[in-house]
Amino acid sequence: MKKLIISFVFCFLSFSPINAQENAEAVVSKAISQAKKENKKVLLIFHASWCGWCKKMDKNLQKPEVEPYFSKNFVTTHLTVMESPAKKNLENPGGEKFLTKYGASNDDGIPFWVILNAKGEMEENSLNEKKENLGCPASPEEVDSFIKKLAKTTKLKKDELEKIKTVFAAKN
Repeated sequence: MKKLIISFVFCFLSFSPINAQENAEAVVSKAISQAKKENKKVLLIFHASWCGWCKKMDKNLQKPEVEPYFSKNFVTTHLTVMESPAKKNLENPGGEKFLTKYGASNDDGIPFWVILNAKGEMEENSLNEKKENLGCPASPEEVDSFIKKLAKTTKLKKDELEKIKTVFAAKN
């Protein structure tokens, strides 16, 4: 009997995806549901574990001087995409389809972000007027474009937008 149980556990673990991530549809659906309840938007960020700009984007969003503005206006969630072959298990299945759905092409890079309303409709994405990915905005032009998109989609005040601009424009 003990051997049978051990065999069953071994078979179960062999066929279970280890470290498999939640599928993209479920991640986005949860974020939209939460945004609806909290009367917020969704800031959906596509990222990968190897991506330095993705880490900088998250770091900037979490800085104490601006984090309250983002948490007041957004349910922020991430989809992991474009992982290296050795780390494909970190990806959210279906994430690439959402990336394409929201306007990214294969050469746009990450981070790629999208602002969704509480109905799940895209209001903005990280493409600028030239259809180039802003990613983590850093140059003056990128930061200005980011601020315009935030002003268009949120009720952030002028002084709040200025603080966000200062954080993203900082050279660190």
